Amino acid sequence: MNPTTPIHRAPDSPAARQALALAGVFQAASLVDELARTGQVDPRAWETLIEATVDTNPASFEAIYGGHPNNLRRGLDTLEALVGRKQANPVVLRYGFSLLMLMNKLRTNNDMMDTLGQKLTRIQGQAEHFGTTHENVVASLGEAYQETISTFKTRIVVQGDPSLLQSRMMPERVRACLMAGIRFGLLWHQQGGRRWKLVFQRKALRRALDSLS
Repeated sequence: MNPTTPIHRAPDSPAARQALALAGVFQAASLVDELARTGQVDPRAWETLIEATVDTNPASFEAIYGGHPNNLRRGLDTLEALVGRKQANPVVLRYGFSLLMLMNKLRTNNDMMDTLGQKLTRIQGQAEHFGTTHENVVASLGEAYQETISTFKTRIVVQGDPSLLQSRMMPERVRACLMAGIRFGLLWHQQGGRRWKLVFQRKALRRALDSLS
């Protein structure tokens, strides 16, 4: 992430913080879809997700996503589709809601939460040595996802180009994105986000999205 990126004013409502955290979930979902279909991702969106996942002790809520909502623009655009203001990609929405379901399973599994926390602490040390988006860090994130979240009976089946999905580092990159989605899902829940609110409080989400545009 560009260190000169200006810090945007802090979100001033719980709904705005929930929207930003939820945007991280759906940004991860969008990047998983893009990776699976094209093998490429938007660098800014990718770096935001990986840095948020590796930084286990951010200085503030804003620091998690680099201080500016545009770092989560891909996810915010997906939320616009979720509230009916843009064309929705059903595959991305399915991945996003599956990530929220897996997040709920994880947060009630204390042993797995502890294991994941220990793994992320080690990965943070790797990132300090190699750099946050180095392939060794990405590989470790993917391995952490595989050894924890992937052991649930419910799994995310990624659709895409089979030859791309089997190419070097692609499984690790996809799993690292999924891990980022889980990280933002936990953040969303911590900020008061709940799935029922996505059904019954869409006006609040629309207003929050307007405040972040």
